[in-house]
Amino acid sequence: MATVTEAPPLAPAPGTKPPRRRGRWTPYLLLLPGLLWLLVFFALPVIYQASTSVQTGSLEEGYEVTWHFATYWDALSEYWPQFVRSVLYAASATVLCLLLGYPLAYLIAFRAGRWRNLIMILVIAPFFTSFLIRTLAWKTILADGGPVVGALDALHVLDVTAWLGWTAGDRVLATPLAVVCGLTYNFLPFMILPLYTSLERIDPRLHEAANDLYARPSTTFRKVTFPLSMPGVVSGTLLTFIPATGDYINADLLGSTDTRMVGNVIQSQFLRILDYPTAAALSFILMAAILFMVTFYIRRSGTEDLV
Repeated sequence: MATVTEAPPLAPAPGTKPPRRRGRWTPYLLLLPGLLWLLVFFALPVIYQASTSVQTGSLEEGYEVTWHFATYWDALSEYWPQFVRSVLYAASATVLCLLLGYPLAYLIAFRAGRWRNLIMILVIAPFFTSFLIRTLAWKTILADGGPVVGALDALHVLDVTAWLGWTAGDRVLATPLAVVCGLTYNFLPFMILPLYTSLERIDPRLHEAANDLYARPSTTFRKVTFPLSMPGVVSGTLLTFIPATGDYINADLLGSTDTRMVGNVIQSQFLRILDYPTAAALSFILMAAILFMVTFYIRRSGTEDLV
């Protein structure tokens, strides 16, 4: 019985160099710049703020780490209304962004046709303008006696919102409604872009199959489109809710002292009152609260793979 022998490896052709074997350290070297960036601009500041939050002292005498964890409880017990207000405003803006952004993202993905690129440019066009300038523009839009306030007053919308405590009855500026409108406008593109990406990936043949099975458009949306777009919904709500919770520009320019958010308190503690331990403690409480809410939301929505 003949035995089968393995053929010897082929020698490289004359004049050609053998392929170089990639070093095992190459992937780590490629990750090194990003890791250094995170270390310098994220990890070290977080560690420094954690140290600041347990210090005691004053700006004149200096601060010293005394492991004074009571600062966290004092900050939370004094500024809990601002925390609740921040979550409420951010959640309201997130819901409005979803209600406004989903139809537009659906239009761009399935109905825009040759106008898709133009509409996408219009969606991201606000990013070419400063965040501060865009917020200041809303002061003109919502100015007392302006067309927006006049239209809302004529439609008796201000009466309803005043009963809910969101407006002053005859004006919009310096009210919760103005702050939520500013948050909604500024963070709306962060909702539209993930939604469009998710909807654009849906295979059109799934809609055709639903039509062949005599499904109504509403049933197709409820059973096919919306479940498949859930990654975009979750991503968009996170990209909107997280920065909106810590925002302070909209509350500062469009609100009043009664609409201050926790971001305003942290900014004031850091730059005006110069109470660095309290400001650092508030920052950590806000970060922990957001992390808990985001984790709970992702697990409830069934998209743990996004974590």
